[in-house]
Parts: sequence; C-alpha cells; structure tokens
Amino acid sequence: MDKQKDGLYFVLISVHGLIRGGELELGHDADTGGQTKYVVELARALADHPDVARVDLVTRRIQDANLSADYAQPVETLADKARIVRLPCGPPEYVRKESLWPYLDSFADHLWQHLQGAEKLPDLIHAHYADAGYVGARVAGMLGLPLVYTGHSLGRVKRERLLEQGFDIKDIEQQYTIDQRIEAEEQALDAAALVVTSTQQEVDEQYALYQAHQEKRCKVIPPGVDLSCFHPPRRGEAEPPIKNELRRFLKDVDKPMILALSRADERKNIGTLVQAYAEHPQLRKRANLVVVAGKREDIAEMEQGPRDVLTDLLLEIDRQDLYGSIAYPPQHTPDDVPDLYRLAAKTRGVFVNPALTEPFGLTLIEAAASGLPVVATQDGGPRDILKFCKHGLLIDPLDGPAMAEALYDALTDRDRWQRWSKNAVRGATTHYSWSGHVKTYLKAVNSLLRKTAAPSKPHGLHKPSAALDRLLISDIDNTLLGDADGLRALWERLQDSGQRVGFAVATGRRLESALKILDAWGLPVPDVLITAVGSEIHYGPDLKEDAHWHQLINFRWKLQALRWAMKAIPGLRLQAASEQRRYKISYNVNPGRLPPLAEIQSHLRKLDLHAKLIYSHQAYLDLLPLRASKGFAVRYLARQWSLPLNHLLVAGDSGNDEEMLRGNTLGVVVGNHSPELASLRGQPQVYFAKADYARGILEGCEHYGFLAPSGDLKNGDT
Repeated sequence: MDKQKDGLYFVLISVHGLIRGGELELGHDADTGGQTKYVVELARALADHPDVARVDLVTRRIQDANLSADYAQPVETLADKARIVRLPCGPPEYVRKESLWPYLDSFADHLWQHLQGAEKLPDLIHAHYADAGYVGARVAGMLGLPLVYTGHSLGRVKRERLLEQGFDIKDIEQQYTIDQRIEAEEQALDAAALVVTSTQQEVDEQYALYQAHQEKRCKVIPPGVDLSCFHPPRRGEAEPPIKNELRRFLKDVDKPMILALSRADERKNIGTLVQAYAEHPQLRKRANLVVVAGKREDIAEMEQGPRDVLTDLLLEIDRQDLYGSIAYPPQHTPDDVPDLYRLAAKTRGVFVNPALTEPFGLTLIEAAASGLPVVATQDGGPRDILKFCKHGLLIDPLDGPAMAEALYDALTDRDRWQRWSKNAVRGATTHYSWSGHVKTYLKAVNSLLRKTAAPSKPHGLHKPSAALDRLLISDIDNTLLGDADGLRALWERLQDSGQRVGFAVATGRRLESALKILDAWGLPVPDVLITAVGSEIHYGPDLKEDAHWHQLINFRWKLQALRWAMKAIPGLRLQAASEQRRYKISYNVNPGRLPPLAEIQSHLRKLDLHAKLIYSHQAYLDLLPLRASKGFAVRYLARQWSLPLNHLLVAGDSGNDEEMLRGNTLGVVVGNHSPELASLRGQPQVYFAKADYARGILEGCEHYGFLAPSGDLKNGDT
C-alpha cells in the first residue's frame, strides 16, 4: 500500500433498491437484483483486506410499513471494518429508482455533510449505477476526491434494446426517465478518474456509446462472487423445500430442468424464452421449464413493469397450454436459490439467461459453481464468463427458435454436459473469487491514488463573527436589485438580526462589476462575494481571494482548448475581455442560432474536454470547470464556516442560480425569475415567491422563518 499508512477508507454509493447485510430480497422488484448483492459483497471483501481501514456503503434510508425495519436503520454493521450508512432521500417509503431523480441533490448534500463529520475524508468514492454516479460526481467534486464509477447497466444500451423490441421512444422516456439517466451517466464518466467494468465488451460496445467515455480510464476487473453457498449436488442430500413448491406445477418434477432466474423485467426477455420453449415440441417433451421471476403476492397490485411481464407470461402459458411443463413459483427464499441450481444440475438440466443485455451475469457464475451448464445471451458478462468457464453456449436473445434449439442441443449430448459441468466448477473457483477481485481492484486504486494529490486544506476561514449561524446568499441582478423599496425593507430586517445572520452575494458578474453596482444601490461590501458564476470567492471587507478554491476547481480544466473547440458552435460571440476569467469563458448568445446545450456538451466530451455549461437569461452562456458553480461555491463556503446547509438561504432568478437552489439549502426563486428555473417547481426545499426582486427574498425568509428572532428554521413544504 502506497497512499495511507493507516489504511484506505472507501465510500461506496448505491442509492436504490433494498440493501442490507443479510437475507437480500433479490427479485423483490426490478431495482433489487445482482447489483445490490454485488455492492454488499464488495464492501465486505474490501474490509477483509489488511490494507483497508474502513468501508462505508451508503444507500437510501427507507421507512416503509410494508418492508423490514432493517432498511430504516441509520447504520448497520457488515463486518469489522465495513458498515452500511443510510441517509434520507426523498419520501420515507420505498419508491422505484425512476422516482428518485428529484431527490438526488438532497441525498448528495446529506452525504457531503455526513463526510464532514468523519475523522478523515475517504480516499475515494466509488459510485454504482447512474443515480449514484450523479451523486458521486457532485460529492467527489465538492470535496476534491477521486471518483470511481461502475454503471452496471447503461441507459443508452437499454434504450437501444427497447427500441429494437418496438417500444416507442416517448413511452421509454415516460417509464424510465431515460434521458436524465443517460445524462447522469455522462456526468459520472466526465468526472470519473477510474471506470471499473466487468467485461471488455462493456468497454468496447457499451461505454463506447457515451461521448464522455475514454478507454484509458477503464479497468476490466471480473466480478467477485461469494460461492460459499453454491456447490454441485451431493449424494445423500435431503430434498430441498423448493422441490415441493415445484411439484404444484410440474407433472414430472424429475425431468431435466431448464432454469431461468431473474427479476420480472422486460429486459430479462422471459417472454421470448417461454415462447421458444413452447414452440419446440421435442424440447417440451424432454425438459421442464422453471421460471423464477422474483416474488409476488397480487400481480394486479405490482408496478406496471413487473405486472406487464408476469401478465404476458401467464397469458402465454395459457395460450400454449404449458400446464404441467412449466413452473413459476410466486415465492422463494434466499436459501432456495442455491437449491434450485442444484436441482437443475441433479436432473442434468441447464440454466438459461435470455436477457437482452447482461453486463454482469452473476447468475451464470452461481450456476457454474453449482456444476450447472448454461445457455446465455451473447452479450457483456456472459461472453467473458463462458470464455473462462467453458460451460455452455451463447445465443442471440432475439432469435427464439435458435434459443430453443440451443437448449435442446445442450440437454441431449450427455458427454458434453458432463464436461461442461466439471469445467463450470473449476472455472468459477479459479476466476471469480472475491479475494482475486479485491487484489486487482486495490492495485488499480493505488495506481490512481499515487497520481492524485490529496485534497489540500483551506487557509483561514475568514468568518466575520463567531456568532454567525446562518447566511443569506443572493444573486445580484434581477434578484437582490430591481426594487429600491423592497431592498431597503430586506436590508433593515437583516440589520435587525445583528451578527447572527451573514450576507453574501453569488453573481455572474466579475468582482469589480459586482462591487460597483452594490455601491450604486447603497449596499456595503458583503461578508462573501462569490463572483464570475461561482469560479471566484472573495471575503469582505478586505476582499481577500480564496486561492484554495482555485486549487479545487482546476480539475480537468483546459482553457485554451475549450475556447478553440467552441469556435465551431454557431450563435456565440465572446464577451468582452474583461468578462473572461481564468476559470470562466463567457459568451453572448443568439438564441435563434444556438444549438441545444446537449449538442454543445456532446461536442466537447468527444474531444475529451470537460466543462459545465451555464445558460442564463436566454442571452448568456458560461463555461466553467466541472467543480465550479455557484452551487459548489455555496457548499464550499458552508464547509469552511461549519454551517448546516439548511442554515443557508439562497435566492436567484436565472439558470446560473439553479445548482445552488437545488439540494438542502433553503432555496428561494423570486417572482420575476427567468423561464430556465421553471423546472425547479416541485423540487424539495425550493420556494417560488410571488413577489419580485428583494421583496421575493423577504417573502422567502418569512416562509422559512429565516430571520425569526427565535432562530428556529422551518424546512417547510414548497
């Protein structure tokens, strides 16, 4: 170990699904699959290594009467050096991952503040899936930490597969919020220092679909698997309980078993498998089909996705008259899963994974460890797993007849089945142990940390008063200024608060321009001036600049290369030289000619250029470093002054204020706001004032009780 003499500290983030240390509810729904098991086992395996001092697996806290109280526990011990940390994220009850997007900024703020209380910052943050990638990019950026990212399954791939199946693009967006997911993945790749994948195919064919993808930052590490529960059938073993459940469905429970085990998700392609089986008479005669598609009580009360999959399954069974040949048990326990693999192996059956896309393939490794040959989709993980284990066949998941023929072929050659079974056990043990995974992982991480400077500590806090316990931060133009009487009323209320409430501005203006206009309106130098759209911070009254802030935001910032690349974009004209800063490039915009921001961002990402695009007032475009913005600057300031984010009231009117308004700050959007902020309606803790300018800020102060003499804050409904 090279970086930390006292051991490495990792923070893993996995937001959605049901995560706990034991009895994982795999298959509970589309959000609780192999990823949840992977992150729990990764946390334990890392903690077991002598070079690791601590592992925190951070997820969402869930308080739901329909679920175990385990998911409401703030902290759960996983191992001596590993624990699960659960933080608030949106409503207390369990919701599907597509409903969590409005709450991820708040979750990121909770995690950021949680890490402030740690004895030391983690050495890195490892985010899993798109939602955690979005959170990880924000938190790693605010703390100056390296980000490791694993996508698990990718939005662009999912969209392509669904389109191939004939889904309408509008329906895909409505059900999966796919555009937001893809942009979160792009942002994670933009910010990631290392991308860990399970297979080379993920790198070459899946991540390669992303503009921010850079192969040089990818590392293929085959996933580790806890194989302690999985082994081939043994002589004299008692009949497992799940076999009695299968007898309810099957005429001859001892026929060779074709086992499918997955969530009830259309991506798992169960319908094609059932149809392929039904339309191959010889296969139906030779083998049973067992489909374990999660758990269900009442299909009619399930979410739309699983409900549609299971309804179609039952209709196809009825249409093809498969009764007696197919089992589809409604319930199973975690202990039943290894028993199912062994039952299939004992009958000389086969495991089938017909998924449209399979980046990981955990079930294939579990099947291999159980001595069970496989027929699997020719995609991602299965390609590599079968290359190592040599225990089955690859298929086109969209070709039902070929799938059925491959299953029949796998079941009818007894010598080859025996050879595959032996290869499977040997390959799983050799290539997919957690100790081997962690060894390779830590080698990559240490190489990364040697090249990464540890976050430096800021020099001096510049806090004007020890009594200051909250801070009003406002944009200047069209927010603070615009109504002289309203400004006077707001300022009088601030002065009445004494030294308890500080005053700051966050503006797109450069420092000199901000000071000039504040003076013209009769305002003194604020306690803090966040200027140039958050790329510069100065402290009053002596206007001392925060040089540490520039060290933090200088991440992947290539000023000249960005300016050159932007020459290709129509509808832009550089603002005056006085408006250009070391960490800001500013343009005037012709809205009629400007391409969509997504196209500009894509253009830069393809050139391996990294910038945050801020569009405001439908007239200005600013390019900032990834780690610079008013929002990041506000949180940086809260960290320096040890202020909770809900002790910061932030007010704005345009797009360059959006990031500081989202999350756990007390956000106020003044009545005269620009159209860019309309998307914030409904966001937690963003209040839309009816009054304009400073009167709107004052209205927001009243809403939150921000200036109340008692000092009590209301984090009320928005």
